[in-house]
Amino acid sequence: MKNLSITGIILLAISILLFYLTSPNFNVNDLEISHMMGIMAGIGIGLIIGGMIGYVSKGTAIKEEQRKKEYKQLQKEKADLELKAQEIAQRERELQQEQNKNPQI
Repeated sequence: MKNLSITGIILLAISILLFYLTSPNFNVNDLEISHMMGIMAGIGIGLIIGGMIGYVSKGTAIKEEQRKKEYKQLQKEKADLELKAQEIAQRERELQQEQNKNPQI
């Protein structure tokens, strides 16, 4: 969001600079309804673009968070499976040892 704000400020500064370069004899008293309409249109376009970018970035953030949760869940399941595999291997060793101690004919 900081990058978008910085970009917006830079574009605003460029637009002000271009306005004063193209209208050297402009006074505040010369402000007309067409200027106000242009300002409001610029604000409206900025809000629309900002809303779309915010929606996309929020969707990306939600997807990334979901991926992290799934990854943690998979790691947890992997640890559980490894623990179960160790328990099974230990039980097999114990059974093997019991069979070696008490061989049945």
